[in-house]
Amino acid sequence: MRIVERSPLFRFPAGSRVLDLCCGPGLFTVPLARAGHAVTGVDLSAPLLSRARAHCREAGVEARFVEAEMLGFAEPGAFDAVVNMFTSFGYYDRHEDNVQVLRNTHASLAPGGTLLIDVVGKEILARLDERVSLSERDGKVLVQRDTVLDDWTRLRSDWYSIEGSHAATGSMTLFLYSAGELRDMLRAAGFTDVRFHGDYDGGPYDHRAERLIAVATKGVDVRGH
Repeated sequence: MRIVERSPLFRFPAGSRVLDLCCGPGLFTVPLARAGHAVTGVDLSAPLLSRARAHCREAGVEARFVEAEMLGFAEPGAFDAVVNMFTSFGYYDRHEDNVQVLRNTHASLAPGGTLLIDVVGKEILARLDERVSLSERDGKVLVQRDTVLDDWTRLRSDWYSIEGSHAATGSMTLFLYSAGELRDMLRAAGFTDVRFHGDYDGGPYDHRAERLIAVATKGVDVRGH
């Protein structure tokens, strides 16, 4: 995943303890471990974690993996950075549960630690004329259709993949956030410093933004805690 190598948003201090929340098959876990960080990958899917472990073995890196639901996962003060990538947030039907996920990440960070969360912003979807995307990677063709639901509060993504003679379909629905809404949630979770970027180069979140990327910092009190 060249994003980790190239993006200034992933330039954590050497040897940082990094939590890859909703790590999936390890797309970010592997390059973060290769960069010298102590990485913990958390995901609810045992098959995806198996693929992540296999990818780590193939890459010759080590990482710790935990099968857990992010709503219930917290390790107080155990990490210097938390990453939650590719719209792996907003799954829960109750708004408060999604805020609780952010509270868990805040609790899991050491003072001064950073949360990096990447989603599709409302503002980005609103300007798109066509919400169907086509991509190809390693011989797999993926078609994704996004549908806005419930007065712009939720997003349903339906996808179709073709790899050789094998075809598969899938769907998921999650909450959709604007930058202002996500900022309010992060502050409610305890984060004091929140800023937004529109791409992995660290560009502004404006009319040219490709992603809604929040960088939130856990404050340090006067005692250094």
